[in-house]
Amino acid sequence: MLNRALPFALAHPRLTLLVLGGISALGFPPFHLWPLALLALGAAAVLIRFSPTVRGAFLRGWLFALAHFTVTNTWIATAFTHQDRMPAILGWLAVPLLSTFLALYPAIAFAAAYRLARGRSTLAYALALGGAWVLTEWLRATLFTGYAWGPFSLAMLGPFDRPGLAGLLPLTGTYALSGIAVVLAAMLVDQVLRREWLRFGIASVLLAVAMYWPVGAGREGELDYTLVQPDLDQDELNDPRQYEPSFLTLAALSARPPASEPERRLVLWPEGVLPDYLREGYPERFYAATTAGRDPAFARARLARVIGEGGLLLTGTTDLEVDGDTVTGAYNVVTVLNDQGEITGSYRKAHLVPYGEYLPFRDVLEPLGLSRLVAGSIDFHPGPGPQTLDLGAYGRGGVQICYEIIFSGQVVDRTNRPDYIVNPSIDGWFGPTGPPQHLAQARMRAIEEGLPVLRSTTTGISGVIDARGVVRQHMGMGEQARIEGKVPPAGAPTLFARLGNWLALIWALALLGGSLVVNRRRRV
Repeated sequence: MLNRALPFALAHPRLTLLVLGGISALGFPPFHLWPLALLALGAAAVLIRFSPTVRGAFLRGWLFALAHFTVTNTWIATAFTHQDRMPAILGWLAVPLLSTFLALYPAIAFAAAYRLARGRSTLAYALALGGAWVLTEWLRATLFTGYAWGPFSLAMLGPFDRPGLAGLLPLTGTYALSGIAVVLAAMLVDQVLRREWLRFGIASVLLAVAMYWPVGAGREGELDYTLVQPDLDQDELNDPRQYEPSFLTLAALSARPPASEPERRLVLWPEGVLPDYLREGYPERFYAATTAGRDPAFARARLARVIGEGGLLLTGTTDLEVDGDTVTGAYNVVTVLNDQGEITGSYRKAHLVPYGEYLPFRDVLEPLGLSRLVAGSIDFHPGPGPQTLDLGAYGRGGVQICYEIIFSGQVVDRTNRPDYIVNPSIDGWFGPTGPPQHLAQARMRAIEEGLPVLRSTTTGISGVIDARGVVRQHMGMGEQARIEGKVPPAGAPTLFARLGNWLALIWALALLGGSLVVNRRRRV
């Protein structure tokens, strides 16, 4: 088989790279075919290494990445089915269009490795590619507001009950682990091509052991939680006729068992489930349209009755920015409400979704019909960034709303480390592949930071993740339910928690430096 596949690949490198790019995306959830991801990327690295020029290496790398990102990001297309003002077909055009840009980053990495290690050993080339991959993946997550979805290291995350090779994240961070995985992929395929079956077998066994090594039972915490998944789809959330039935669903799922004693309890609701404006001072027309009793005080009071004595509610809501009688903007927030109906804290989402929560260049794009996916003419404004909310007896809570959780190194206030991270989300937009990948990203943040993550979503997947990345409890997609338990304890601050993505830079320099050392030794 290898004897037939290799000549075909060399004769048709562009077609082969497109196929390999699509296969590599199958390493991500919900497929979890990580061996295919490694072999596909490794095979692509080999084909690109045989390019006649740097330009050719760039183009081949771009083709591989184009297919990879197109398959990875198919979940974006389903968001258009929930937007009446834009045809659903635009979603299937938007995904490859976005991928043409995203593919530039791996293409640069492949071209850089080709330039740095051309004609050198496979190890030198693999190390150069790994180092360049770390830098370009970090740049992808940073430039132009950043798009951090789908780091290659996501394929290295193990099943729900074990972290897999992602257990290295405290020592590497997401982007450096991607670079290390790239090195492994290139070396594994090189062993296959050289028919070094013993080395390949040993490496494969060790890798499989690392991916499935059990971590045992974790420590128990002390703070009770009730985490709610109401299974409300986008049509229900956006329909004023469903506001009250949706509230009744949330209330029923959140109620304290009748026989239980009042104790401290966190109640966690998803993003976007509460249409009520809970703060005073907005124009009356906004309360009339969405708020229970047309009165924020009434709305807060009935929420307090739902959570009961000793309860503390963290729920997604919307705050407005007003100038007189004019609303000039909005904030996507998590509001903290105590059992007296008092707002005791809030967090404003900082990392907003372009074209989802705001429309860049609105004056130009809106007249062209390019409205944002979330209906409305008022843009959301960003908050100040990661914050830790002092919740008193309920500990110190970090908050990351939905999309924010994907940004490695940007989820925690490092000067005021929280005890846990709350991640409310709307995932009903994103079909069958988006939610599993979103949950996986949250697991990676938990491992990196050594902090538990409590994730409440509208339609799934919701769950509680401990500081090792183990999913303690979860609710699947389409399930209307709640889970209860104790908030897992935080771990000690990890190396990544102290250094952030400076650690990725260190690893990038180490891999690039290793490539130079190997080159020099081979010359001697």
